[in-house]
Amino acid sequence: MIFGLLPEFLGKPSLWYEEQSRILTTTSPGNPLLREKIAILELGKRAPLPELLRTLDELGYEKVLTVGRFGEFAHRGGIVDIFPINAEHPLRIEFSGNRIEDILELPQSSDLARTEWEKITRRSLAAPLENLREGDFLVHLDHGIGRFRGQEELVIDAEQRRYLVLDYAQGDRLFVPEELAPRKLSRYIGFRQPPIHRLGGTAWLITKRRVRENAQRFAHELLELYAKRTFAHRPPYHDDSLLEAFSSSFPYEETPDQLRAWREVLHDLNQERPMDRLLAGDVGFGKTEVALRAAVLAATNGRQTALLTPTTVLADQHFRTSRRRLQDIGIRAALLTRLQSKREQRATLKAVTSGGVDILIGTHRILSSDVHFKRLGLLVIDEEQRFGVKQKEAFKKLRGELDVLALSATPIPRTIAQSLAHIRPMSRLQIAPAGRTEIATVFGRWDNALVRAALLQEHQRGGQSYVLHNRVATIAAFVRELRVLASHLRFGVVHGRLSERELIETMQRLREGKIDVLVATTIIENGLDLANVNTLVVEDAGKLGLAQSYQLRGRIGRSANQAYAYFLWRGRTPKGKAALRLQALKEAATLGSGWGLAVRDLEIRGAGNLLGREQSGVMNRVGFNLYTQLLAEAVETIRRQPSQTPA
Repeated sequence: MIFGLLPEFLGKPSLWYEEQSRILTTTSPGNPLLREKIAILELGKRAPLPELLRTLDELGYEKVLTVGRFGEFAHRGGIVDIFPINAEHPLRIEFSGNRIEDILELPQSSDLARTEWEKITRRSLAAPLENLREGDFLVHLDHGIGRFRGQEELVIDAEQRRYLVLDYAQGDRLFVPEELAPRKLSRYIGFRQPPIHRLGGTAWLITKRRVRENAQRFAHELLELYAKRTFAHRPPYHDDSLLEAFSSSFPYEETPDQLRAWREVLHDLNQERPMDRLLAGDVGFGKTEVALRAAVLAATNGRQTALLTPTTVLADQHFRTSRRRLQDIGIRAALLTRLQSKREQRATLKAVTSGGVDILIGTHRILSSDVHFKRLGLLVIDEEQRFGVKQKEAFKKLRGELDVLALSATPIPRTIAQSLAHIRPMSRLQIAPAGRTEIATVFGRWDNALVRAALLQEHQRGGQSYVLHNRVATIAAFVRELRVLASHLRFGVVHGRLSERELIETMQRLREGKIDVLVATTIIENGLDLANVNTLVVEDAGKLGLAQSYQLRGRIGRSANQAYAYFLWRGRTPKGKAALRLQALKEAATLGSGWGLAVRDLEIRGAGNLLGREQSGVMNRVGFNLYTQLLAEAVETIRRQPSQTPA
């Protein structure tokens, strides 16, 4: 019986398992260019473990703590678990030194249906190279930086195949087979326009060798820093029945990614070393629920949690939506923002100091010097990309054993680099909750009739709308203009110059259905989770940042109702980077596109000084993607050397 024929669309070698002879083979029967990628693992035969791990990585298998779905592998000592992508069950390979002692089939099944897994895999493999435009800079792993000139079909050895065509210096041209492109090519992301190399010369090989040496030095520095940060120890967390009660009160069905992310967080908390994990996922994909479960577990282990949010509106929403579920199991939550009166703040601070508060939810107010926790154990940073390094480090300096869980839909470049280099553990939520549909998005010039029709259509089906106008000085006049278009609708306004109390009161009126259309600045980018608001109109879309626009669009479509987003502009059509941002937003229509869009945003803005001055200078020679790949390889190489692995 044969397991694991890799689907042709992945363009990678295949993994075969022949049960009768107990042989595991990686090969590519339909692709002559990849036939050299062969590894035969046979019972009792010699097979160096490091080579197997490297081969699995080259084949595109993802390393995890415990295998749970197709295309994953896990390594613990002399045991390697592999889940071949066409197998119904994973395999366990047991080594004795460099010899295979046994190959077993494990009884578990994938936590993700094959069709859903293929959808996600297609998206993740296609994303780095999809929507290429003529003239884009690409980095070939073996030949250096060239410019994309399109695709051609050629007949070679009686086979018609599709190629990506790259132009190099002095008229050189390279044809890359389409199935090899995901492994050999990456977009060039850097701060400056890169030099174009010649084919066959030594310049690229020398450049890559020097960059690899730099990545190795940088990896040592990072791992030494990581060792210092993780030198602290704290007692492991232990599960409690209250956690089970809280989890069972979740009113929705968890996605497989949510369950997996929680298992990974739980694994971190069950260790003696403090957690520092990133949880990345689109707005509404369930990051907050994972964080709250971690906070409940902390409380049952006698530790307090600080949930840090970028806005008062978001802090208030977290407090409102979680308070009842927490109260039902005896967990005490409190809100601390400048919205409370001085008397209320003093009472909250006293309770935090005495241990009378288990979970403190608030803005950067909770970073103030008058906030003293009795036993702070966990820091949750919501919308991490909105905070500066100094704000995030302020808490870490308080206690070395602090666990940190950061949540983000569109991570910042430094976070992307840390995660891609496997320096900072990351959990990703890529699967949309049941019932969610993609948001229908319209791009075009502002048109009064279009806007009126959009607002009235939403009102007629019993829903509400957001209209974004990002200039406080003219927002009142803009509301008067909208009232003329739809005079019978009830309008509300929020912007940054309102008091926090006015903001909260207006949002409460919106929740209660007393407002049909909320006109707002980008203050609504974070913190709104209202299932009844399913139309968004953006008035001057060309001036918004890419991640910002994506976050705003994520404010709607939180229910099974079809949502509509209109990104409009007045006057001339946006040009330059504004046009690139809108095009990228148009291409990121699939639910779960936040991570890829963050990388695209990095490409548009330039990588800049994201890894430190020295690393950024070196990185620009090969591009962000290849540098992080080399850095990840260096990190893994160092970690495989026990004598150099940080304690």
